[in-house]
Amino acid sequence: MAAEAAFYFDLASPQCYLAAERVLALFGARLEWQPVLARERTCAAPELERSELEERARRLGLQPLRWPADHPFDSERAMLAATYAKQIGRGVAFAQAAFRQAFAGGHSLAETDYVLIAAAACEMHPAATTRALTRRGVREQLAAATDDSLRAGVSALPAIRDGELLLLGDAVLDAVAERPAEALAP
Repeated sequence: MAAEAAFYFDLASPQCYLAAERVLALFGARLEWQPVLARERTCAAPELERSELEERARRLGLQPLRWPADHPFDSERAMLAATYAKQIGRGVAFAQAAFRQAFAGGHSLAETDYVLIAAAACEMHPAATTRALTRRGVREQLAAATDDSLRAGVSALPAIRDGELLLLGDAVLDAVAERPAEALAP
C-alpha cells in the first residue's frame, strides 16, 4: 500500500540526493521516506546532466558533488540497508548519511564498507546491518515497496506523493523549492 505522503528515492540517484536535502529541510519527518529500487525508472545522471546537477547543488549550498567512479552504481545493497534502517526507525538518518557518502564523498554504495560507514553514522550496528543485507524479509519488503510504488504511478525518481498529487523526477526538485512545506504534507 502506497503511503499518503511519501518521498520515494534510490540511493544511486544524484537527483534523489538533491531532492532529499530539500525534502528534509522543508518537510522534516512529515513525509514517509520510502526506499525503492529504480531499475525500471529514470534516475541516473547522464554525462550531459552532471554540470546541471552540480550547479543545483551549489545553489542549494551543498558541498560540491563528487561522483563515485562507478556511477551509476548498483544500489541494491544500499537499498536493503535503507529498508532495514526504515524498519528500525533510522530510515531518514541512514538515507541522508548514505546519500552524502555517495555524492558528497564520492564513494560507491555498491561497496559494503561505505554502506556500513553510513549505517554507523546513524548508530546502526555494523553486524546487525550486515545480517539485514542477507535477510529474506528485508529483501521482500524492498521488493514489495518497489512494486507498490510502481502501482502507485511512480515511474521516475525522485518522487513525492501527497494523496492524489504525484510529482516525479526533476519536477520534485522544482516543486520543493517553490512550494511551502504545508502545501505537501499534513
